Amino acid sequence: MSNISIGTAGIFIALFLIALRVPIGLALGLVSVLGIAAMTSMNVAWGMISATPFDYIGQWELSAAPMFLLMGYLCSTTDMTRGLFAALRLALARLPGGLAIASVGACAFFAAAAGSSVATASAMSRIAVPEMLRNGYDKGLATGTIAASGTLGSLIPPSVLLILYGVYAQVSVGQLFLAGFIPGIVSALIYMAMIVVRVKLKPSLAGHAVITVGAEERRTILREIWPLPVLIFSVLGGIFSGVFSPTEAGALGAFIAGLIAFVRGQLTRAAFFEAVRQAIISTASIFLILIGSLFFTRFLALSGMPTAFSNLILSVSSEPWWILLAVTVIYVVLGMLIDSIGLLLLTLPLILPLIETAGMNPIWFGIIVVKLLEIGLVTPPIGLNVYMIKSALGNLVTLPEVFRGVGWFIAMDFLTLLLLILIPALSLWLPQLAFG
Repeated sequence: MSNISIGTAGIFIALFLIALRVPIGLALGLVSVLGIAAMTSMNVAWGMISATPFDYIGQWELSAAPMFLLMGYLCSTTDMTRGLFAALRLALARLPGGLAIASVGACAFFAAAAGSSVATASAMSRIAVPEMLRNGYDKGLATGTIAASGTLGSLIPPSVLLILYGVYAQVSVGQLFLAGFIPGIVSALIYMAMIVVRVKLKPSLAGHAVITVGAEERRTILREIWPLPVLIFSVLGGIFSGVFSPTEAGALGAFIAGLIAFVRGQLTRAAFFEAVRQAIISTASIFLILIGSLFFTRFLALSGMPTAFSNLILSVSSEPWWILLAVTVIYVVLGMLIDSIGLLLLTLPLILPLIETAGMNPIWFGIIVVKLLEIGLVTPPIGLNVYMIKSALGNLVTLPEVFRGVGWFIAMDFLTLLLLILIPALSLWLPQLAFG
């Protein structure tokens, strides 16, 4: 067999193993080692196993990922979002679908402190969905709002997906964080506008309850707003002003989150160890996928598949619209089957050479890719955020109800994606302003 044939077979075998629910890192690593051994020798494959993982995982930039995860899980286990959601609920109560709009806003704020879609969806599903259901909201709207808004954690900085893309594509994580800020806000505003229009057209979606808050409760709510804004300002303000790097910001953010929880009297031993446990599990999972994807990159490069794939796409047309359409189809289809981190690291070895050949801006393209990954987080049959919400809510809702609810939000995601493609300045204005 030629190297190209081995590379093609390796891709299909990896996808088959992933479809069988073999862990993505293990599937990619196994295929890569056997593929490299077939093309060269087993000694070469063992040499890669012994040297590559430590050199790659030891990169300083990657240490930001576990720190931001710890920060997000500390916010989640110590209930920092509850006060902010209550304040937004109070401020937006008069709008059609006010509770759902408040949920979108709270998810956006929490995303800026968590860096993780799953952490955002998990935290907000336990706070916002029961509140909406108690007030007569349609189950699809209530759960769909949180499932879709939770994906904002992938785009609004600090985002673990943006960190991984930046390290893998060798572009500035700081510029990616700046590039994701406006698209994340635009996504949230489009969600909010859609909710207002839908509830205006069909008021029964948002129930008929009138939310009233007494003066003492109002004062209590206002006193509980400060934790997340302080944390977000400390982390993002430091990054955007250049006081410290994204890696340093991750460590500082985890420390400040713990300090805020301690001051509020909510940093119990159980909450702290649960946050650490979840951060360790998530970090180990991400790093295993990273190692597997690194092996896969070496395997594909040796086979010549990235060049062959680029030539195949460009043989149809070299126009940017065609390349973006091809990339969109790949991510939407595979996003239905593979989780976002695994999909990102599985496809980058093939996609990045294509983008370099086409001369596209890697910062702008990174935001497009992350937006596509957001869509995959809520599309059936493997919408990770949907399953997270079903797990958190138990028998309160069914999976079909949640998937029904996210349909409108997926349509809005494609609208946002179109805007990001047609108006690159939405992604590039802040990085150009800060870095020239």
